[in-house]
Amino acid sequence: MSPATRSAVLERLEKTGLLVGGLFLLVLAAGFALDRAQFFRSYLLGFLFWVGIGVGCLGLAMLNHLTGGLWGLVPRRFHEAAARTLPVMGLLFLPVVLGASSIYIWAKPEVVAADALLQKKALYLNLPFFTARAVFYFAVWGLLAWRVSSWSRRQDGGADPGRAARLRGVSAVGLVLLSLTTTFAAIDWGMSLAPHWFSTIYGVLFIVGWTLSALAFTIILLSRLAGEEPFARALQPVTVHDLGKLLLAFTMLWGYVNFSQFLIIWSGNISEETPFYLRRLHGGWQVVAVALLVFHFALPFALLLSRPLKRSARALGAVAALMLAMQLVDLFWV
Repeated sequence: MSPATRSAVLERLEKTGLLVGGLFLLVLAAGFALDRAQFFRSYLLGFLFWVGIGVGCLGLAMLNHLTGGLWGLVPRRFHEAAARTLPVMGLLFLPVVLGASSIYIWAKPEVVAADALLQKKALYLNLPFFTARAVFYFAVWGLLAWRVSSWSRRQDGGADPGRAARLRGVSAVGLVLLSLTTTFAAIDWGMSLAPHWFSTIYGVLFIVGWTLSALAFTIILLSRLAGEEPFARALQPVTVHDLGKLLLAFTMLWGYVNFSQFLIIWSGNISEETPFYLRRLHGGWQVVAVALLVFHFALPFALLLSRPLKRSARALGAVAALMLAMQLVDLFWV
């Protein structure tokens, strides 16, 4: 957007974001000074939330280039801009590496020495290889974001069937690479927090959750800028409706994969898997679980069945804001 067309709303959003970011940097500094171990654990939670929006937006951009549809045309620049933050997120991964011994028990030599299972997993779960894999993930994501956004931007100069075909090709390959790297990143950064536990659907949980976060984030931005040019002309009720249907679809998919993991672990009833839910359904955590069931699935599902709501940018933005907040709660619970 050129300086001449920048709106007052966008200026206020930028100033508010800068102010909030500055305040949270102070909170980060205070947390680091007060409790360094807890700082690194909390940092991982925040990092997984924000990197998920960037990765999810990259996936949405490639999905739209591959399949087409008006739903992705209007928010395309939002998706590409969010995806271009991934190299910066790669730099922001450094505190996770530096604080690995405060986050992951497999990064503590004395714990590994006393645990036979961790010794067998040490070939994969070791800090140098962990760091190298993260570098690879961010390299793939950054390269895909650069390639997709640069070719997409050239489309503004005029339609080019050859470039559109190349975008579809890189998106097809990119979605496969994105799914694989996201799965391994979820295992590395999330599941290895409890290296004795495993779930074959864990990577899918992150793929769906990060896509849902990105979609909710996009809808919030569009609802906030719906009255501003050029969105006032470009954002039609049919486009809002399409985004609402996508939000409903991913809400149901989130519920499906989470219930699938619970059902498989519950029916299997083996000691290596059940502790995940035993810890998260007792000691006060059951309140969080019920809140997720109600506010992350049941209530949004019921609201998104309404056609008028899905055609109203403001109403859909309110539901998306709830979903984005509950995504953070879901990450906290996991």
